Amino acid sequence: MNDLPHTALRGTLHVLWLSSLAVPLISVLREPSALRWLGVLGLLVLAVAYAVTLRGGPLWVLVAATLATIPLVAPVGPEELSTWAWIGGASAGFAPLLLTGPWRWLAAIGSVVVSGLVGFFVGRDHTAYQMIAAAVGLSIIAMAGLPMWFAGLLGQARAGREAQAELAVSEERLRFARDVHDLLGHRLTVIALKSELAGRLAATDPERSAAEAFEAQRLASSALEEARDAVHGYRAVNLPEQLEAVRNVLQEAGIRCTVSEVPVDGERATQLALALREACTNVLRHSHATWCMIDVAVAGEEVRMTVTNDGTEKPSSEGNGVRGLRERLAAVGGQVSVEKSGDVFTLQVVVPA
Repeated sequence: MNDLPHTALRGTLHVLWLSSLAVPLISVLREPSALRWLGVLGLLVLAVAYAVTLRGGPLWVLVAATLATIPLVAPVGPEELSTWAWIGGASAGFAPLLLTGPWRWLAAIGSVVVSGLVGFFVGRDHTAYQMIAAAVGLSIIAMAGLPMWFAGLLGQARAGREAQAELAVSEERLRFARDVHDLLGHRLTVIALKSELAGRLAATDPERSAAEAFEAQRLASSALEEARDAVHGYRAVNLPEQLEAVRNVLQEAGIRCTVSEVPVDGERATQLALALREACTNVLRHSHATWCMIDVAVAGEEVRMTVTNDGTEKPSSEGNGVRGLRERLAAVGGQVSVEKSGDVFTLQVVVPA
């Protein structure tokens, strides 16, 4: 069975199966004989089966209930209302939604064929039964199947967007790891060799041993400085380039992004860039955003960056990313605030100017 859709589409399915039982119920109630109560019983069983199946119950319950309505409901009601054709149409419409693979279409066509056979055996116009069943089935597929299909496409797009963001982060980590390896690998190898040589010469040539130990110390200090320079270069960023990169990523994900900024450099630009990455991750992973606005401005002795987007699903309480950002900026005198109004989420970062 297909995975059940989210709440809004599940509500649509419930409305559709209730609507498909409206005409059979009216037809059964118009039956003058005592057969009407058998028809009412059959429709009640079918209604319960639909409710159970659409809430994740086994599909065989619905199949058994539908077959049970043939002797209970089909002979009941006036001829012009084609009582059971609407039940067959509901089966034809829900089969592609609840089954997977080629079976769903075979089941839909089979429901239309069975509707014609039922009409024939109860002495009604079997062609009219098949036409009604086909029309009802197509209506259900159009009203519920297409939204379910679009919902699946949106889910796949969102998963791809999250994977793209995670891939970018992983590639950046790998790049930095390669840089550190290339930088320190050779130096650490030489330091290890000189330290080993100094140890072997300690007893026989103390003077040379001391020289080798001093050289190992010098190489270690040099490697430490180069590592610090590498990390500083990794952290130092060009804020306009980061803003442009974020805008491109969001637009590629189908999010309309506008950016307004003032020139910012130095440590302030680095801190704002780190906050910008976190904000971009939030937009991609925790929302169905259609637009995003990024504004960087100077306000007195402060530089303020505001990121606002719609379609947020994140609860009003801040997550680990925002909490970590708040702690990191607090160390340099910065502040972070978040606000949620409806589905609009705003992240504001303030750093000293």
